Amino acid sequence: MMTQPTTATTDAGLDDLERSALDADISVLQQGALSWANLTVTQRLTLLRALRTSVTATIDDWANTAADSKRLRAGHPLRGEEWLSGPYSVLGAIDAYADTLGRLTEGRSALDGVNIGRAPGGRTRIDAFPLTGIDRFLLSGFSGEVWLSPGITPNTARAAAGLAQLTPSASGGVGLVLGAGNITSIPVLDVMYELLAHNRVVLLKVNPTQDALVPVYERALAPLIEPGFLRIVRGGPAVGAHLTAHPDLVHVHITGSAATFDAIVWGPSGTASQASATRRRRRENRPKLKKPITAELGGVSPIIVVPGEWTDADLTHQAEHIATMRLQNCGHNCIAGQVVIMSSDWPQAEQFRAALRRAYATAPERPIWYPGSPQRMAQAGEDYPDALVLADRLLVELDAGQDATAIESTEYFAPVLGVVQLPGTGQAFLDAAVAHANDELQGTLGANLLIDPVTERSLGTGFERAIAELRYGSIAINAWTAFGFIIPTLTWGRSPATRSTRSAAASAWCTTRCCWTAWSARWCAARSGRSRGHCRCPTAAGGSRSCPSPRGSSPPAPAPR
Repeated sequence: MMTQPTTATTDAGLDDLERSALDADISVLQQGALSWANLTVTQRLTLLRALRTSVTATIDDWANTAADSKRLRAGHPLRGEEWLSGPYSVLGAIDAYADTLGRLTEGRSALDGVNIGRAPGGRTRIDAFPLTGIDRFLLSGFSGEVWLSPGITPNTARAAAGLAQLTPSASGGVGLVLGAGNITSIPVLDVMYELLAHNRVVLLKVNPTQDALVPVYERALAPLIEPGFLRIVRGGPAVGAHLTAHPDLVHVHITGSAATFDAIVWGPSGTASQASATRRRRRENRPKLKKPITAELGGVSPIIVVPGEWTDADLTHQAEHIATMRLQNCGHNCIAGQVVIMSSDWPQAEQFRAALRRAYATAPERPIWYPGSPQRMAQAGEDYPDALVLADRLLVELDAGQDATAIESTEYFAPVLGVVQLPGTGQAFLDAAVAHANDELQGTLGANLLIDPVTERSLGTGFERAIAELRYGSIAINAWTAFGFIIPTLTWGRSPATRSTRSAAASAWCTTRCCWTAWSARWCAARSGRSRGHCRCPTAAGGSRSCPSPRGSSPPAPAPR
């Protein structure tokens, strides 16, 4: 996930008036933190209902302002994406949080009525989607599971689901959210998560790319702003530096790039002397930031294509599916699929590569709008001078033995798609592809896997074992991991199987399942034994940024980011 790379480098650009205004906002929030701690869960539920009303009143302005800011002309069919990734995602989250709070007010566990079973590796499995009739109607054919960390029992999960809402009077103080610049729901989802998972009121600093949305946010979030639970500010690096260092802000959350995270935690590297001092702090493990920080930093997401016997319609559909994973929002997504891993021994490999070239080339053109993306596109062209230039996008096809280091370690955050090949078929290929994704690709946020049901059945228990080995927080089978983000009762974040200084460890993976292809009713029926419209299919997702889940252990029940 990219953001302005110089955030939190210096606050020398602020004058006294600007500092005073920011400090005044923080002072209001300190009083708001006390007020929030005095609200009962029932009162918070009433507040969420008021929030839903105010968000609903802004949805036209929200989606249209977002589309305009991304230079999508009036009437452009892709403007619809901004409804889905903006207000729709927020309304879904509010509804799921309200459902959880409603259960808690009745003295029930947030997981009451939710099916809980076992997953590989001694894990607890929670059937987290679908939970309602609306879920089944809007995303027919999809199902989602959350796999908890080994050792967390069903009873522990039921007892702990709800996070800070189990102890509503324990104040979490005032936190800082450095908002994402690419998807308009993310800053709002982060605010709600801070409030409900941590009892922390929020100062939200929007990314400069979202400045035009501030008036919309202020109207949509008025029920949180008026009582002092939220303040929204604009600004560049100087504002970010002042706020991250402010002694009255007890926690920082950022959605952005690893470079921005490192600048906040360890210090700037803009000059030789700054870089030297930053390297010394890292060597000595003396972070410049003296308060807790969580971060969603994106990465290079794999798309594993398991070889099987595919029809022409299957080849076309899954090629278009991959193009969508890369090109939605012009590739400016932390969860965009970037590296296709396929088998060099697949008899249909060349057919699929040809279908992928067609799908990638003929998808509608989009403006490349995110700051820095043209430069990253140019860098990709330098890294791979033989890449196919297809309109406004690059396709990097590598044969065995060619250097894939750049495409596998650089989050281009732009319409750049790579294809790498590994030998093998069946279980041997799947195991090799999982190991390659785990060991060679940067980041652990999300992985995608495409497999037809006949091949999946032939692998038996080896398939689910391979899924358990993937060290990614969100794993999508025959779907895109974006579903793990947009479905509020699933979790979101990096793999809990990894440890990093860059973010708090997650405690859950999430898995989602969906139909193989809209054109192949026999494959849907093979998976579920039902008609195509009611089949269950595979995807997996997961992580740390979701609705109230047990503190340090399990995910929330029906409550979202």
